[in-house]
Amino acid sequence: MEYWDIYDADKKLTGRTMKRNDWCLKDGEYHLTVLGVVARSDHTFLITKRVMTKAWAPGWWEVSGGAAQAGEASRDAVLREVKEETGLDAGSAEGGYLFTYKRENPGEGDNYFVDVYRFVMDVEDADLKLQTEETDGYMFATLDQIRAFAAEGKFLHYDSIKAAFEF
Repeated sequence: MEYWDIYDADKKLTGRTMKRNDWCLKDGEYHLTVLGVVARSDHTFLITKRVMTKAWAPGWWEVSGGAAQAGEASRDAVLREVKEETGLDAGSAEGGYLFTYKRENPGEGDNYFVDVYRFVMDVEDADLKLQTEETDGYMFATLDQIRAFAAEGKFLHYDSIKAAFEF
């Protein structure tokens, strides 16, 4: 069973945990998620397509990410998620933490902080080992391609993370 830490509105640990996907958070309580944008020096970005069996947003494009586990630091969580989903070790890549945003869903028990990272590294197709349970393909997309997916409503979190694609 996976557990997540519960944070207060100031992103301070409360000392309490919740079961993964339990959605029991009260208003003013949050869990922590992370997103890792993998960029190449040619200003293209690794994006993956969600499998069609996903309950939420099947077939949409996204960057690697997920929830931090109880006791797991944000950077450790994003490095784990990138590794699990793409096979890439971003631990020695240039870049790192960029910013945090907060998502509140009053009355739904699912409020969360999102720590956004960008890692710049030379990545080739042969370097990727995609997690087939999560992804149904990938591409190295330009900012214009990502914006086009976002305009079609097919890119997760774009409005919240668009600054991570500008460098």
